[in-house]
Amino acid sequence: MASRPAVPRPRKKVPKWPSLRYERKLWAQGIVYVAGADEAGRGALAGPVYAAAVILPSDLHRQLRGVRDSKQLTARERQQLAPRIRQYALAWAVASASVDEIDTINILQASYLATRRALAALTLAPQHLLLDAIRLAENPLPQTALIGGDARSLSIAAASVLAKTARDAELSRLDAEFPHYGFAQHKGYATAAHRAAIATYGPCAHHRRSFAPMKAPA
Repeated sequence: MASRPAVPRPRKKVPKWPSLRYERKLWAQGIVYVAGADEAGRGALAGPVYAAAVILPSDLHRQLRGVRDSKQLTARERQQLAPRIRQYALAWAVASASVDEIDTINILQASYLATRRALAALTLAPQHLLLDAIRLAENPLPQTALIGGDARSLSIAAASVLAKTARDAELSRLDAEFPHYGFAQHKGYATAAHRAAIATYGPCAHHRRSFAPMKAPA
């Protein structure tokens, strides 16, 4: 009998707004401290990679209305939402991994390092982690890796906003130190203007030497 061709499974539709669906499932099991974590700046050519971790209360209602994946928000919206997240979270923390660490251990491992640092800096010990499509192999805590986690979990989305606003503030600070590169505008990402500045002035101390176009040919 001829085998039937495999029918592709439909992809789960990414929701327009994140929710507390995953958090509520864990709260119902008696898991009180659920930490969502996310990073910002993985694909940039310059600056540290940042991560944040957020533990939200189970009685949260509409206080964080408007929070979503930081990439779907304007800079102004992120600046308005970040203080509300810090106000209503049970615990939150932001951490980073430096350019030197990125160039030494690679950007993926550096983003994991920043995430571990953010989790370690929380003032409450999390009992379960909600992560955006990653797993922290060295962390013994139970973990749920969600594809598109910052669009699905409010805890992860809140972490993405805190990580992004903290990193943007750092790149704006670096802009004052190295004004030729326009860090305040592009936040270290590979825009045409940023690439042109690198071609004109060469990389500065805050560029990731392991990234093209700074990487020296073998």
